[in-house]
Amino acid sequence: MPAEPAHHDATVMAWPARRALWRDQYAEACGVYAAVARAVAAHEAVTMVAAPSDEAAARLACGPAVEVVAIPIDDSWTRDSGPIVVVGEDGARAAVDFVFNGWGRKYAPWDDDDALAGRVADRLGLPTYRAPFVLEGGSIAVDGERTVITTEQCLLHPNRNPDMTREEIEQGLRDFLGVEHVVWLGQGLAEDRDTDGHVDLIAAFIAPGRVLLQSTPPGTPSSERMADNRSRLVAAGLEVVDFPILPTLEVGGEEVAVGHLNFYLCNGAVIVPVAGLTTDAEALERIGAVYPDREVVGVPGGVIAFGGGGPHCITQQVPVARA
Repeated sequence: MPAEPAHHDATVMAWPARRALWRDQYAEACGVYAAVARAVAAHEAVTMVAAPSDEAAARLACGPAVEVVAIPIDDSWTRDSGPIVVVGEDGARAAVDFVFNGWGRKYAPWDDDDALAGRVADRLGLPTYRAPFVLEGGSIAVDGERTVITTEQCLLHPNRNPDMTREEIEQGLRDFLGVEHVVWLGQGLAEDRDTDGHVDLIAAFIAPGRVLLQSTPPGTPSSERMADNRSRLVAAGLEVVDFPILPTLEVGGEEVAVGHLNFYLCNGAVIVPVAGLTTDAEALERIGAVYPDREVVGVPGGVIAFGGGGPHCITQQVPVARA
């Protein structure tokens, strides 16, 4: 699996479909998804999957720069349900289709989302390998040189693969993603209500051997978790760059954390969720400093956080083939 900063052919997204999830924030969520799609489309091709009944609305909101295709979906988080495209030693690409079970059987139905990776891969003309275990794309981060970071909280959770041992899951990652080294963090954010500790809310590879990691002040809900994760990364020989900003907002009557690290690296840019607070400028500056060759683009983060994620959660890259 190539690292996310590697060059992309395109990005795949999915239009908000589960209206009950968004409640009275649905219209605003659609507007933010369209804004993210247009921001990415300024740098690379974007395909927006939409339920057939939402195709026209998605096309109107996204504009002509975004391709909209009608495919049945249950939800709108392609990082977790979309195909993970890998590149072989010969440079050819294939799609990996992991089992998807609604984040541990929390959100039914999920049958169409479980089928999404294969359907998108067919549209892309890619051969598909079905992995026989549950994994969401947001639960892993790879460096492109055969190291993957994940969390015990998610991949070892009994609502994902209760019949698999840690060693069997590690072997599955090696078999289907081509990694060799698995670095296990402990837990994700305490503020993460839905994903059981997805790593893409707390960490991102800057480069092989170098990780940007969420930190929070002592006494805050996630402080001990993040300190433990830092120790694990250092013990694995990785350099850690601390990111100490984690703002919260009230959205739809609920307090949500806007995790700036749930950004998306597209060709030439980094798409970063912002909270509309004074801390945004520092957050964007810090992220720009570790990705100096990319344009830093802020997009509204509160509503996507209310739904359960950020720009990274709603995007999935399609890397280029290698000659």
